[in-house]
Amino acid sequence: MAITPDSSVPAALELRGVSKAFGAVVALTSANLRVDLNSIHALVGENGAGKSTLVKIVAGLYHRDAGDFLLRGESVDFSSTAESKAAGIAVIYQEPTLFPDLSVTENIFMGRQPTNRFGRIDRKAMKVEALRLFERLAVRIDPDRPAEGLSIADQQIIEIAKAISLDARVLIMDEPTAALSGVEVDRLFAVARSLRDEGRALVFISHRFDEVFSLCDTITVMRDGQYISTDPISEVTVDEIVRRMVGRDVTELFPKQEAAIGDVVLSVEGLTQPGVFTDISFTVRSGEIVGLAGLVGAGRSEVVRAVFGVDPYAAGRVIMSGTAVPKNSPSQAMRLGLALVPEDRRKQGLVLESSVARNATMAIRRSLSKLGLIDSHVENKAAAIWSSRLEVKTNALDAEVGTLSGGNQQKVVLAKWLATNPRLLIIDEPTRGIDVGTKAEVHRLLSQLAGEGMAILMISSELPEVLGVADRVLVMREGRLTAEISRTEATAESVMFAATHSQEHAA
Repeated sequence: MAITPDSSVPAALELRGVSKAFGAVVALTSANLRVDLNSIHALVGENGAGKSTLVKIVAGLYHRDAGDFLLRGESVDFSSTAESKAAGIAVIYQEPTLFPDLSVTENIFMGRQPTNRFGRIDRKAMKVEALRLFERLAVRIDPDRPAEGLSIADQQIIEIAKAISLDARVLIMDEPTAALSGVEVDRLFAVARSLRDEGRALVFISHRFDEVFSLCDTITVMRDGQYISTDPISEVTVDEIVRRMVGRDVTELFPKQEAAIGDVVLSVEGLTQPGVFTDISFTVRSGEIVGLAGLVGAGRSEVVRAVFGVDPYAAGRVIMSGTAVPKNSPSQAMRLGLALVPEDRRKQGLVLESSVARNATMAIRRSLSKLGLIDSHVENKAAAIWSSRLEVKTNALDAEVGTLSGGNQQKVVLAKWLATNPRLLIIDEPTRGIDVGTKAEVHRLLSQLAGEGMAILMISSELPEVLGVADRVLVMREGRLTAEISRTEATAESVMFAATHSQEHAA
């Protein structure tokens, strides 16, 4: 049942019938959002639904083409992010952008440092205020330490402290938990609830429904740039929300195709890098999907990067179908049939300013070139094969890949590596930050590839994904493998126990 807001009480933030187009591409057609004080409001929708465009309008990055934008009942029209911040709006992004060489305190007060009676920056007053802010948020962060090296979770807390120091009344949190551990998520949620109880309004954007239903009071759904519904979180179910998001029932989020498990394709023996991971040994067979699970910081990504040759290792060896894979040589790894889809697709997997076609063919460019030149027709033809199979949604193959939604960017990274026809696909966080409909498509593709005989090693921090997709689960804790669990025996409890207990207790 959709909410009928009390119009007599001005909303902290309200958008009515907002539209926005970029040339021929329509991002929003009729977007509505009403967020009240003393509430945490979830904004959900598939990638490409218009959530990010809506947030950028509120943040002053974009100007709406039509519709109403009200703040505490007053019509507003921002032409810059500075105006939005001055009006009491703060946006906390998934990956904050702090100045790494400055201290925590300096980052909080950048551009508005208090001065003493001699006109000099009053560093003591800044530190006292920073400590007061952290005490108010019930967190402990050294205000004097440099921002460089801080965890994503601490960086987000610093952004929140900055917002409070500016007396922001509306805080928008865009995928804030994507890179956080369970303990860090709990701390962030405690901070969010305390801000709500102080009388602020929060918007929480996430693809993780367990978090949405645990934290939020109200939920708004968007689809294809349009407003679909707003409901109290207590009056809807996950299935109803998914149906509204995708416009259909997603009956099988983890489609599992039967596959014949064949010979060993990858064998990792005693891989060790002091201080990072120790004595890592496992195999992956053709037709098999092996899940690599564990808490953030367990060393999973570091292991697969070493296997592919991106990161070094001091001892052990990697063998592909009987042939040793040379250390520190991704090119040799590729020649032997390895492919690595990295966790951070934007920084490590794509060149955002280049076209979809250029990105999709990046790993096979040498085979497409003649005398060092590549014909655009040949490039587009090669890119079209996997772009079509993966159903990449783009107006044209020559469109910049940075303009695509997160889910479609992930598909382009997959297309790039699948074009190499690998025997082993290593995929790190395959559905991080993408919507439920695209998740099902990625899961189906992985199952199909395994059914065709490909060996797949998948890292995922989402337990339902590991349990739903993997044939076998390897669990890491603090740089060591603590368990190997078959599909029939893997449960959320058994995986989490192995991820949080030492090897002798997990055995």
